[in-house]
This record gives sequence, structure tokens and C-alpha cells, in this order.
Amino acid sequence: MKKVLAQIAASVWLSPLALALPAGEGESLVREHCSSCHRPEILSRAQGYDTAGEWRQLMATMVELDEPRADIIARYLTKHFQSKPELYPTLVEGPVDIEIEEWMVPTLGQRSRDPVEAPDGAIWWTGMWASLVGRLDPLTGAFREYPLPASARPHSIVPDDEGAIWYLGNSNGTVGKLNPLTGEIREYETGLSDPHTGVFHPNGYFYFTAQHTGAVARLDTVTEEVLSVNTRPRPYGIKVGPDGYLYVAFNGENAIGQVNPATLEVNYFPIPHEDTRIRRLDIASDGTIWYVNSSRGKIGHLDPKTGEVREWDSPSGPRSHPYAIAVIDDVVWYNESGQRPDALVRFDPATETFQSWTIPSGIGIIRHVWVTRDKDLLIHQSSSNRIGRVKVIGDQTEAVTLEETDAASG
Repeated sequence: MKKVLAQIAASVWLSPLALALPAGEGESLVREHCSSCHRPEILSRAQGYDTAGEWRQLMATMVELDEPRADIIARYLTKHFQSKPELYPTLVEGPVDIEIEEWMVPTLGQRSRDPVEAPDGAIWWTGMWASLVGRLDPLTGAFREYPLPASARPHSIVPDDEGAIWYLGNSNGTVGKLNPLTGEIREYETGLSDPHTGVFHPNGYFYFTAQHTGAVARLDTVTEEVLSVNTRPRPYGIKVGPDGYLYVAFNGENAIGQVNPATLEVNYFPIPHEDTRIRRLDIASDGTIWYVNSSRGKIGHLDPKTGEVREWDSPSGPRSHPYAIAVIDDVVWYNESGQRPDALVRFDPATETFQSWTIPSGIGIIRHVWVTRDKDLLIHQSSSNRIGRVKVIGDQTEAVTLEETDAASG
């Protein structure tokens, strides 16, 4: 498995013009063990650590090394790649308490991402670089990983009502279905490049974006027929609205699309500023759209009935790169992926106030989130091989108000 991961990573990331690493003891080991998965220049952009112990802890989530090699690499990285205070997020205090629980998944180097909750309460994720999907029982901590076709490299997954796991074969242009009981896999050829993110519609069809093709598609899982329509550049996140339309974020143009599920006709809502790029969106209870303006460091709100758009600056500024987003009880949750550590942000539209926290293992990027039946938020950190769950403990402002009311009433 390690050899396969290294070959896949090298084919994607390495370049003959790769940036030179600082000379010194450990340089050759970094090239041997780290550059098989990362371009060397990523170290110049990463947050970095100030102690060898911190580097050792991170390295242990990525690759197995013997003690002497791990020690040499950690000392080399500590010397040349210290922490960067300018990348630290601007945190905002607030009234809400949360708990973040994280699990490290079994296969190292897989780039775990996009966790979802199945009907039985299990948490599933995709290990894109290892072409696998995994299952976690959050009650017992038991893991199981299911290998997929090596060429699939699944980008994201979706459970259906019967518990089957559907994945987007990002590298082989398929949509796949895994039967967790038997391990059986059925693949549907799409004829599209880069199947990206998918969602089931109440009408029974499976809809998905194909980013590199520039298309939105519909899969009939019974007849295996795939219909698609060309769209604006780089369709990314996709959600079903309470009005039955599908809403699509565009990471190649300043627009949000509204897709008719029957005809696939697309109506576009322009979003201000040509440099706007939207990775993901979610939908409030009133049918309005919340989105991340990743390129401008903002979050935004679109009313599809009127076309009205409003935006707010994210706390860490224009380079904070908001990425994943979810709406829980009409409160907006998203992350600032441009910061190190990755920051989780809460925005309350009622008061237009922010609150934020650092992700414990936040050296990766949350690229997608999922809201569970209990209204927890599932997150991930692909660089540190982790998936996580965020529980909202409560609003301390409300708690204080109740205490004051009880005291006043005797």
C-alpha cells in the first residue's frame, strides 16, 4: 500500500522544477520520505513547528519511520521550517462552547476527507490517495476500510437511505456504489472528467458536479443512464433546496447556479466581483443560500427569489480562504482554510456576529463537512489523517440569562 501511495502521489505532485530544500543533515531523508507525497515547496507555505516533538507528532500521522530517521527529519524540519505567526487565525471569542473529537484513520498517507453519517450512525470517509472508503463506529472506535478500484481515487461520498455508500471516482470518471455488507462494488461510467461532489434528490436520481469537464450530471441508478449539461467553469459544491432545485457553487466564475432537476436547465445568479470563487454552499430553512467566497475571504448570502446578495468579511481577513460550509439551525459554520491551524468559524445571522476556534490537528484543510442527525458537524484534516466530530455544548449567554432569571424569581 505504501508503494502504491507513493507512486500515485509522485505522479500528481512532483515536478522536475521542484523547489530546492535547504542543505543540511536530513535533506536527503526529507526528499526520500516526504517528497513522495508533497512538493518540497509546501514546507515554505506550511505553518511549521518550533520543536522536534511537534514535528514528530505530525509525521507519525503521515508515514511510518524508524526512530533514527524520524529524529533526523524532525530536527531538520525544526531548524529550517519554524512556525509562522502571520498564518495564525484571528480568533473571536463568543458565547458558544463546543467539543471537537478526532480520530486518526488506519491507513497512513491516504488523505482522509469528506466524512458523512450513514443511517445506522456510522461515520464514513474517503481516503482519496489510497482509493478506499472507511467506516468508523463512533461508539466503539472500531474502524474498517474497504478498498476501491485503484484508479478511482474517490473525491467524496454520499450514503443512501439503505446504507449503501456512493462515491465519486475522481480519477476514473465513475460513480461507484459500495455494499458495506458484502464489499461488492458497482461502478457507473459517466463519460465525464473529475466527478466531484454528489447528492441524492428526493426524486431518486443522483446528481453530481464534474469540475474539470464543467458539467452538472444526473445518474439514473436503475437504468444507469447519465445525462449532463455543460455549465460555467468548475462547478464544485452542490445541494438540494427545499424548492426542489439544485444549487451549485462555481469555483471558476463569480456565480451560483440553480439547476432544474427535470431538465437540467441552469439559471445563474451573478455574485459581485469578477475574482469571486465559490467552493461550497448550504441552504437555510427559508431556502436562501449561504456560501463561502473563498478567493476574497468572505461569506455570503443569496436570496434566490430576489437575487439579493450580502457578504461579510471573515475574521482572519481576505486571505483566510473560507472553504467548507454548513447551516445548522440557521447558524452558519465554516472554516478558514488559509490559516494554520485551520480555524472553525461560527456566524450567527441574527446578530451578525462571529466566533471561532482552532482545529486541534489543524494543519490540513477541511474541504467538506456533514451535519449529523444530532446536529453535530463532521469535519476532517486530510494532512494529519484525521476525521472529527464537533458537538455544540451550548450557548453560555442563554445559560447566564436563565440563571439570572431564576435568581430574580427566588
